[in-house]
Amino acid sequence: MKSESDEPPHPTSAAASFPKTGTVLAFDFGEKRIGIAVGDFAVRIAHPLTTISAEDNATRFDEIQKLISEWTPTRLVIGLPTHADGTEHEVSRLARRFAQRLEGRFGIAATLIDERLTSRAAETRLKESGLRADRTKHGLDAAAAQEILEAYFAALSSRT
Repeated sequence: MKSESDEPPHPTSAAASFPKTGTVLAFDFGEKRIGIAVGDFAVRIAHPLTTISAEDNATRFDEIQKLISEWTPTRLVIGLPTHADGTEHEVSRLARRFAQRLEGRFGIAATLIDERLTSRAAETRLKESGLRADRTKHGLDAAAAQEILEAYFAALSSRT
């Protein structure tokens, strides 16, 4: 979890335009895997959903299409990876492009949110739950997406 001294994450687009109800899918983007979590605006609780372990875009977007058809989200949230000081790097650019592709392809608003320390928080949470190391690694990406979605909901709550 983030300590009180860490800067809280903030959505990079206007928080005022979020719906009061509806499903949200969150993505922890990676070049090899994409972790996905699901939550709802009404209760603002996030749950890890799945991990897509494919490097080719066709497979990734086919799997995402299935999830969008099943969950019918009203918003997509994508973690924006940055260095510890908040500066962006190559994967940041790829995550931004991924968010643009999701929004363009599926016609659902996509919001980027700072994801600093979410993987570390997810790993800690999984280990504290008693999962073995091999199970922890398998669920880490979806748990990181859960952390991203929880940070998004927390940022929205602090603005409303």
